[in-house]
Amino acid sequence: MLKHLVAICSLPLMQTAAFSPPHVQAARHFHPRQSVTTLPGNWTSKGCWTDNPAARTLSASTFLDTNGMTVESCINFCWQGNFIFAGTEFAQECYCDNIIENGATNASLSDCNMACKGNAAESCGGPNRLNLFWSGATPPPPPTTLPSFGLWVSLGCYNDTAAARTLTTGMAVTGKVSVQTCTTACFNAGFPLSGVEFADECYCGTHFSNFGAPASDGCNMVCAGNSSEFCGGPNRLNVYNYTGTDLPTAPPNNPPAGGGGGGAPVFPVTNGLPTPWNYSGCYIDNAHGRVLGTELPDNSTITVEACINFCISQNMTLAGLEFSVQCFCGNQVINGGVLASDPTTCNMGCGGNSTEACGGPNRMSIYTSTPNVTLLPVPVTQNTSLPGHWQYQGCIAEPGAARVFPYQNILTNNNSATNCLTLCSTYGYPAGGMEFGDECYCGDVADIQANGGQNASETDCSFACSGDPIHLCGGAERISLYFWVSDPPLNVWHTPANTGQYKFLIGGLIVPLIATLGVNNKVTFLEKWGTGPPNTTGAYELDLTLTNDFTKAWREMHVKTDVFCSGSVIMPDKAARIINVGGWSLSSTFGIRIYTPDGSAGVNGTNDWEENVQELSLQRGRWYPGSMVMANGSILVVGGEQGSNGAPEPTLEILPTPTGGPTFLPMDWLLRTDPNNLYPFLFVLPHGGVLVIYYNEARILDEVSFATTRVLPNLPGAVNNFLAGRTYPMEGTAVLLPQHAPYSDPLTVLTCGGSTIGAAVALDNCVSITPEVPNANWTIERMPSKRVMTCMVALPDGTYMIMNGAQQGVAGFGLATDPNLQALLYDPSQPLGQRISILSTTIVDRLYHSEAILLHDGRVLVSGSDPEDTRFPQEYRVEVYIPPYLSSGLKQPSFTISGTDWTYSSSHQITVQLFQGSTSGMRVSLISAVSSTHGNSMGQRTIFPAFSCSGNTCTVTAPPNAHVCPPGWFQLFVLDGPTPSLSQWVRIGGDPAQLGNWPNFPDFTHPGV
Repeated sequence: MLKHLVAICSLPLMQTAAFSPPHVQAARHFHPRQSVTTLPGNWTSKGCWTDNPAARTLSASTFLDTNGMTVESCINFCWQGNFIFAGTEFAQECYCDNIIENGATNASLSDCNMACKGNAAESCGGPNRLNLFWSGATPPPPPTTLPSFGLWVSLGCYNDTAAARTLTTGMAVTGKVSVQTCTTACFNAGFPLSGVEFADECYCGTHFSNFGAPASDGCNMVCAGNSSEFCGGPNRLNVYNYTGTDLPTAPPNNPPAGGGGGGAPVFPVTNGLPTPWNYSGCYIDNAHGRVLGTELPDNSTITVEACINFCISQNMTLAGLEFSVQCFCGNQVINGGVLASDPTTCNMGCGGNSTEACGGPNRMSIYTSTPNVTLLPVPVTQNTSLPGHWQYQGCIAEPGAARVFPYQNILTNNNSATNCLTLCSTYGYPAGGMEFGDECYCGDVADIQANGGQNASETDCSFACSGDPIHLCGGAERISLYFWVSDPPLNVWHTPANTGQYKFLIGGLIVPLIATLGVNNKVTFLEKWGTGPPNTTGAYELDLTLTNDFTKAWREMHVKTDVFCSGSVIMPDKAARIINVGGWSLSSTFGIRIYTPDGSAGVNGTNDWEENVQELSLQRGRWYPGSMVMANGSILVVGGEQGSNGAPEPTLEILPTPTGGPTFLPMDWLLRTDPNNLYPFLFVLPHGGVLVIYYNEARILDEVSFATTRVLPNLPGAVNNFLAGRTYPMEGTAVLLPQHAPYSDPLTVLTCGGSTIGAAVALDNCVSITPEVPNANWTIERMPSKRVMTCMVALPDGTYMIMNGAQQGVAGFGLATDPNLQALLYDPSQPLGQRISILSTTIVDRLYHSEAILLHDGRVLVSGSDPEDTRFPQEYRVEVYIPPYLSSGLKQPSFTISGTDWTYSSSHQITVQLFQGSTSGMRVSLISAVSSTHGNSMGQRTIFPAFSCSGNTCTVTAPPNAHVCPPGWFQLFVLDGPTPSLSQWVRIGGDPAQLGNWPNFPDFTHPGV
C-alpha cells in the first residue's frame, strides 16, 4: 500500500468550510459535542480527517492515554516535540507530524464521533478518523530522498520482501532510524550497502540478494528519526552505496540467514522474569502475517522485561520482541508461526539493553506465562458454519481512504465472521465484512458500487480475525465480503401502487409548537414566544371546515406565559379539557394552562385558555416534561429541566397536587441520564404499572409508590454506536401497538428513529418490546432511511404513519440537516422485517418543532418546523396527508351512536352503513385523544374492541378496565374493509380523579364529573 503526501502549503488555501465548525444557534437547545474552542497558543482546529492504521496521516510521533487523553494534552505533547500538526483518534490516541501523509483528506465532522477519554465534552477523532489541529507555524519543506550523506550516495528505491531480503542483514541503530543513523550503523559493521525501509527499519549488505532491483515508486515513508527524509516504504528500500575505501572492518563472511550478526553476542533472558514467565523460543514472523496480534509503537529503549510487563497489563500470556525496538502481545501464536530452525537468528540486541535478544528481521523472541504455547495454523476464509443466511462473496478493495460501507465497528479482541455478520443482520444490514483483522463493516449491497468497491485478489485478504485467528478478516484496505442471501430478503420494504399523498391545507398564522385535536374536531395550536411574528397571541384554533376561507378558519386565543417545550394531554372530564404544563423559564415552567373545547363545525367557540400561576401551578418548574393520564384518572408529570438549558428536574409529581405539603418524588435515573431523557415516553400497562422510556433506557414503575419494579434491557441504538437516544434531544418517537379484544396478547411498545451521541447520525431503525413479558428483549427492525425528530400517527386501521424529521443531527435550533421528506407506513399485522411501506414525499421540510395528528375524517394533519436556521425556512404551511385508505376511491362508511359516555365492559349499540363490504369484514377501532409535540404523541393508544352485529346494528363492548384502557376520550371509527368512517368521540372510564371539579378556583371552568 502506497503512502502519499499532502502539500502542507495548501492548507491555508483550502475552503474555509472544510475547517469551520457547524453553525450552532447560541440559544436554548442541545449542542452536539465539538472539540474545545480554546486551544493552546495559536493552535486551531482543522476539522476531521481520514486516517489509516497501515499508513498514518500523522506518523512522526505518538502516544496513548487510555484514561486521560484530551485535545489539550495531545497538542502539548506535539508542541513540545516541535511538531506543527497534532491529531486525536479513537478517544485515546495522539499523533504528531510536520506533514500530512498518505493521501489523507477532509472527512465529515460527524465521523469524528468519539469522546476523549479524559474529557467527554471534547471529540477525539473516531475509528480511522483524526481531529486535526495546526499550530499555525510555517510547515517545513516536504521530505525528499537524501541524495548523499558523507561518502554514502543514494542508489534510489529498490524492491524488497520480508521472506527474501534484498539486503540480508538487519541492523540495530543508535536512536531512531534515519538515513544518517542507518548508514552509520552499516559503516561501523563494515557493510558498503545500506538501506532504510518502512520508516524505521535498517538493513545492510555487501551485494543485492534475492533479485533485488530498482523500483519506480513506493519509497514514500518519512524516516522515524528525520521527517525531512524518506526511509523506504512497505516492501521498498532507499538504498545507499558507500563510495569510500576506509570501512573500519570487513563485514562478517557468513551473516545469519535472518540478518543480524556482526555485533556483541546477545542472549534470551532466562532469569529475573516475573513469575511464571519464561522464554519460549525464537519464532519465524511475518511469513503469513504477524504471529502475535497486538503491537506497540516502536520503542528504541525497549527491554524484554518492559515488553512482558506491558503484556501483563493487557492480560495477555505471550510477549514477543523483534528487530530491537518492537514489542508484541497475544494469547496464541497465530498465522502459522513456528519455531525457527536456528534459534540464533534472534540475534538483535534490545534497544534498551543490547545484551538481551530482541528478535531479528522476521524473527520474534517470544516469552510465555503458560506451560504450553498454542500454535494456530495459517488462517483461511470462513465460508461454512456462518450465521443465518450469510454467504461469502470474495475479497474487495476499498477506494483509497474512502469507505465502501458506512458503519464501522472496531472489535479489538473479538472480531470474527460470526460476530461481525450477526451484528450486521441484527440491525438489518444485508452486506457486511471484515477488514484489518479487527474492523467490522455493515451496509447494503448497493453501497459497493456506489462507493467504488472493486474486486481484489483473495491473497489480499490476509489478516487473521482478532477474535478468531484461524479465519481471515480482510486486509489492508481489503474487506472479506459477505451477503445475506434469502427469500424473502432480510428487509422487505413495500412500494404499493397506492401511496396516498400530501396536500396543502392552509397557510398558518404561527409556527406551532403543539398540535391537539379537540372533541369539537378543531385543532388547537400553541406557539412558543420570542421567535415568531411580534403580534401573535401564542394560541390559535383551526376550524377544518373553513380552510377554504383563511380569514374565518383561524380563531385567536391567548396564553399568559411561554409554553415553549411544555406538554399537553386531554383530561377525562366531561368536557375533554386540554391541559398544558411546564414552559420556557421562570413562572412559565410552573405553568398549568387549561382549555375547554367549544364551538362546532363552522361556528366559532368562545372559550379561551385559562391560567393563573398564582393559584394553580406545578410543584416544580419544568422545561420538557412528559405527561400522562394514569389508570386512576390523575395526571402524571415527569422530568424536565429547571428552565432553558437549566439544571435537571429529576422528579415526578401528580395533578391534582395531593394535600400535605410537597409530594414530588426524586428519581435517580432521571438525574443520571439528564439531559438526554427529556420528554420521556409514558404508558399505562395492562397488568398495572407505568412504563417509562427515557434516553436509551426503560423501566416499569409501581403506579402507587413509583418505585422501580423492573428495569428493562437498554434500547439498541445504531449498529456502530450503542450510545444512541430515543427521547429529546436525540428525539425519536414511541407508540403502543394495537390492543385487540380479549386483550390476552402482551402489549407491545414500538419506538422509531432517534440519533447518536457525538456524531449525531440519525437512526434508521425501530425497536419493539413486550415489556410485561419476563426476560423480553428489544427486537430491531430497519427503516428504509435514517430519521431523527420523528413523528408517528396511529391510524384507525391499526397502522402507523412515520413522517417528518431529518437524517442527520439532533433536535434543537440549527442542529439538523438533510430533511427526510419520505412518509412511511408501519403495519404491525405483517411479519417482522416486512412491516414498512414507502409512501409519498412532501416538498416541505419538517424539522425541529414539527407535529402530526390524526383528524376525525382519517386524514393526518402535518404542521410546524422551527429550525431557526438560514438553511431551512420557518414553516407556516399546514398540510394533510391522505393515507392510502382514503385515496383508493372507496366511499367512507358511516354510523350513528346514542351513548358516548362508556363505563368499562359496557355494551353500546351503533348503526352502520357500509358501501363496499358486509359487517362480517367490518372492524371497529378506538384511537385515543393525543397531543403532538417534539415527536411525542402524549396519550396515544389504539384499541380494537369486541363487537357483534345483527344486520346493520352492532353492539360494541367497551374495554374491561383502566389498565387496558386508561380513562379518557377516544375517536371511535368503523372500518369497511380498509376504509374508515368519520369518527365520533366517546369517553371511556369516566373521571375517577374528579378532574371535572378541579381546580377549585372561580377563574377556571368546572365541567363536573
